[in-house]
Amino acid sequence: MNSVSALFEAELIAQETRAVPTSLDAFLASMERRAFRMAELHLGNREDALDAVQDAMLRLVKHYRGKPAEEWTPLFWGILRRRIVDLQRRRKVRSIVVGWLGGGHDDDELPVWEPADTGPDPLEKLHGEKSYADVAAAVKQLPQRQREAFILRVLEGLDVAETAQAMSCSEGSVKTHLSRAMQHLREALEEWR
Repeated sequence: MNSVSALFEAELIAQETRAVPTSLDAFLASMERRAFRMAELHLGNREDALDAVQDAMLRLVKHYRGKPAEEWTPLFWGILRRRIVDLQRRRKVRSIVVGWLGGGHDDDELPVWEPADTGPDPLEKLHGEKSYADVAAAVKQLPQRQREAFILRVLEGLDVAETAQAMSCSEGSVKTHLSRAMQHLREALEEWR
């Protein structure tokens, strides 16, 4: 668990030192990789994740280009979250219709979520990949709202107000979802302590 928590801490520190991009293009470039990682984690499908991120970026540019740069982050995450929910709903409806019509459907795979290469030591690399895979699997098992709160607050470093705006809920709900997510993750990842 230490390597995973160190990875989260390093990512949060890097986010704190990032300046707010002055152009929308720079902002979108800085969000692209993290947004894709979040979308892929929620959707479990690379192509759907790419579509969701692209659509969220286009909607941000089209509708919110004139907003101040400080508002882009929660706006973007809110747009992406809603797009992910839309795709999940469509997938569910599609599977119901296919089930009624008697067709088969493929099981979705868990997303491949590789840790950063921390060094040449193969044992350390194996340990890091295993812990990262366990964290990804544990996050995937969280209820959707808890998963969203965890990703936005812990991985993306948004504050409570920005997370509440992105999730379209109250700040108290964000705190409750995050607290429950952290409790579930502690229980699921107990062996890494």
